[in-house]
Amino acid sequence: MAPWSGLWGGRPVGEAYRGTPVVVMMANPKWSISDISSTEDDDEDLLARRKGSRTKNAKQIRWVLLIKAHRAAGCLASLASAAVALGAAARRRMTAGRTDAEADAGESPVVRSRFYAFIKAFLVVSVLLLGVELAAHFNGWNLAASALALPVIGLESLYASWLRFRAIYVAPSLQFLTNACVVLFLIQSADRIIQCLGCFYIHLRRLKPELKAPALPDAEDPDAGYYPMVLVQIPMCNEKEVYQQSIAAVCNLDWPKSNFLVQVLDDSDDPLTQTLIREEVAKWQQQGARIVYRHRVLRDGYKAGNLKSAMGCSYVKDYEFVAIFDADFQPNPDFLKRTVPHFKDNDELGLVQARWSFVNKDENLLTRLQNINLCFHFEVEQQVNGIFLNFFGFNGTAGVFWRIKALEDSGGWMERTTVEDMDIAVRAHLNGWKFIFLNDVECQCELPESYEAYRKQQHRWHSGPMQLFRLCLPDIIKCKIAFWKKANLIFLFFLLRKLILPFYSFTLFCIILPMTMFVPEAELPEWVVCYIPALMSLLNILPSPKSFPFVIPYLLFENTMSVTKFNAMISGLFQLGSAYEWVVTKKSGRSSEGDLISLASKELKHQKNVSAPNLDAVTKEQSALKKDSKKKHNRIYKKELALSMLLLTAAARSLLSKQGIHFYFLLFQGISFLLVGLDLIGEQIE
Repeated sequence: MAPWSGLWGGRPVGEAYRGTPVVVMMANPKWSISDISSTEDDDEDLLARRKGSRTKNAKQIRWVLLIKAHRAAGCLASLASAAVALGAAARRRMTAGRTDAEADAGESPVVRSRFYAFIKAFLVVSVLLLGVELAAHFNGWNLAASALALPVIGLESLYASWLRFRAIYVAPSLQFLTNACVVLFLIQSADRIIQCLGCFYIHLRRLKPELKAPALPDAEDPDAGYYPMVLVQIPMCNEKEVYQQSIAAVCNLDWPKSNFLVQVLDDSDDPLTQTLIREEVAKWQQQGARIVYRHRVLRDGYKAGNLKSAMGCSYVKDYEFVAIFDADFQPNPDFLKRTVPHFKDNDELGLVQARWSFVNKDENLLTRLQNINLCFHFEVEQQVNGIFLNFFGFNGTAGVFWRIKALEDSGGWMERTTVEDMDIAVRAHLNGWKFIFLNDVECQCELPESYEAYRKQQHRWHSGPMQLFRLCLPDIIKCKIAFWKKANLIFLFFLLRKLILPFYSFTLFCIILPMTMFVPEAELPEWVVCYIPALMSLLNILPSPKSFPFVIPYLLFENTMSVTKFNAMISGLFQLGSAYEWVVTKKSGRSSEGDLISLASKELKHQKNVSAPNLDAVTKEQSALKKDSKKKHNRIYKKELALSMLLLTAAARSLLSKQGIHFYFLLFQGISFLLVGLDLIGEQIE
């Protein structure tokens, strides 16, 4: 090897530095760097080397282009594979022939059939009108209004008569309905923007509920701090996938054992599930936990009836607060320490509500879209209403209720609706109790992973508020609270957010927009179709910024779900069919082994000489339960499929009018309805 020369090789001072042209190749094939140092004597040699370098760079560019082409081909192959998989799944759905009519236990058959008949009739009319417009287009009939006065004969005469009838009678009525829905849309959008501004102000000023009492000392000494008697309730019904993790989490709450009692309120009608839950309770009793098992023979009133029955126990009078966790909720050990202290020296406080977090938010596209919705609900709606109004709709679980003063003074649990949590919250608000929402206290739970389960949940969540509105309206009007509180309850809480939102979402984007394609005299501005919905979707994404790539699927999916929400709203408002039937949301038991290990470690820390739950036994038992569970199926949802055909038909008609944004919106919205109608968005059952 030749010795070094130059700056670091001991070159004599004053000797000219003569380097050798060097081409340095980077690891990235897209770039090359030529570092050349020479004297004037080497100019010719340098030019020759530069020409060679250019030749090499041209070859490298060709290789880069080939690599990019290869990647593009791979992407196209992936897309083709996904399309083939979707086609195969759709073919399986059509071959199986299982429809939503077999699974809609929470929906009135009369309402379902009438609603579906209306959509089918609308679809048939749209197809006929598309045929007429295509015939007029290919035959060269003049669509201008000036041509209507010209004498025409035959089919062209009938077409001209239709144009006159459309312009004189149909268009004005449709335009009036369009303008009315646009006004409602703008009002609801303004409400959404105001809520977002309120959330921004909260973060800017760092507002949060403050404790009126100092932090709690160690729970090992109950007499040294504020440790009131707390009753913890776990209502469940046939939820054998999740009962173990919820019972374990509640029994490991960091609170003096003598100051809280756990009630497992089992409404299961499956003998095997009852036995498993009873054995789980007995196991924790042997380990020293204060826990009792209750089972009702008659399931009157569903969850509200279950909670009402439990509150009738004689020992309940010894407890001051009650915490409620559904079967799939897993509170952190410090949950009570972070919620109960807010009640101290705050005699007007009736409820402390914690935020939900989700263990399966990344399971599939459906859970990701649900996570966007619920993050906005807690981060913006609940937090803003809690800070500025001291009122919000109680979420039914992960909340601590001041039982004696708030729950009983408000009339207790009532079975008159399927949203017993919202019912008791409204009645407590009318009695003057204040609520607090803690955005920094989270409680883990599960999201529905199948579209069937999510659809039934949304039907209950949107029919119940309308039932409650009918029942509570006289009480709200006669109540002796401030006028602005009455206005907030009636116009914002119920009418705008529970009734108007699903009404205009379905009417404007699923009915009026397709109709304006066939009646072009009635116009729907582009900013209503595209710009404002995009802005609202971006605002909804802000509380969960990692979900930004799903902003367009979220916008389309929300419009797709408007069909279910609108149907549920009508059923609840007019008491149609089985609007009062409770359907338990299916759970999958997504508790990880790490969660169980942490619970076991917590138990070992606080209970010496007591063995923790056997994790292997837990895992095997859950696997056996899943094998014994009923076989699930993906289904075809007829209303969504019919609406997809309607929107795609309207998209085809919009091409004749050259309405670009309208066409793309209708096209992608129609595809969204198609995917949901074929049940391709949630859990896929092979």
